Amino acid sequence: MKLLVLFLFSLIWSSTNAQVQMNFKFDTPYGNNESVGKYIAINGAKIYYEEYGKGEPLLLIHGNGGSIESMGNQIDYFKTKYRVIIADNRGQGKSEMKTDSLTYTQITKDWEGLVNYLKLDSISIVGWSDGGIVGLEMAISGKSKIKKLVAMGANLRPDSTAVNSWAVKEVLQSKKMINSKIQEKDTTANWNLRKQLLGLLGDQPNIPIEDLSKIKTKVLIIAGDEDIIRSEHSLEMYENIPKAQLCIMPGETHFAPASNPKLFNEIVNRFLEKPFKRPDSDFTKW
Repeated sequence: MKLLVLFLFSLIWSSTNAQVQMNFKFDTPYGNNESVGKYIAINGAKIYYEEYGKGEPLLLIHGNGGSIESMGNQIDYFKTKYRVIIADNRGQGKSEMKTDSLTYTQITKDWEGLVNYLKLDSISIVGWSDGGIVGLEMAISGKSKIKKLVAMGANLRPDSTAVNSWAVKEVLQSKKMINSKIQEKDTTANWNLRKQLLGLLGDQPNIPIEDLSKIKTKVLIIAGDEDIIRSEHSLEMYENIPKAQLCIMPGETHFAPASNPKLFNEIVNRFLEKPFKRPDSDFTKW
């Protein structure tokens, strides 16, 4: 099958032939660690999660078609500083799907259910791609007390005002291909699963810009300067969140958490550790 750069589930495991080289080699078997892995029943599905480290809770939320292993670079770095909690999102990794219409709203409810199950009084979140969207949804709902949120490569809507047009076109073409495979009853891949994951990318999210004003926590909006997400959309989100900072990583893509984890992790760590500031360059006020 043609490499679909838009799909993390394709790119993550086929990165050797891609423009962007990513690291997924770790000493610890993240995502398949029998010594720490657990299942919990949430909203009618078995959700798999792992925990590492001690301290303040930090949720890591992976992207579309990914898994716990996808954020192994972040687990490695932050497990010495925080109590890192990471799960396979519904229908991905080891977690059950149990729905024929996967939504970000459902995944958000799953994460809120995990937070309640673990009795976490407050949390910080680092979300990548779909994970960033889920983090924003959690901050908007206000059902969990969030200290700080990092949203990497997130978007509010799936159209070309938010996502680069080449990605939108790729999704449309992939929809046709997947529907064709399903009609042919092709068994070379789990096309129904891919259809649902593609539905997240192509039809969702649909977050009104006005909802960002509901976010009370401090947020870092981060993206690569050659991201799937349009830079002006990252700026739009930053400008509409009351307490936000913006970072456009130079010379980086949507896949920076795995292609340049050193820089990404250092930027995120600085945001999490330092007191939040949004200074003003207007020297006339000084």
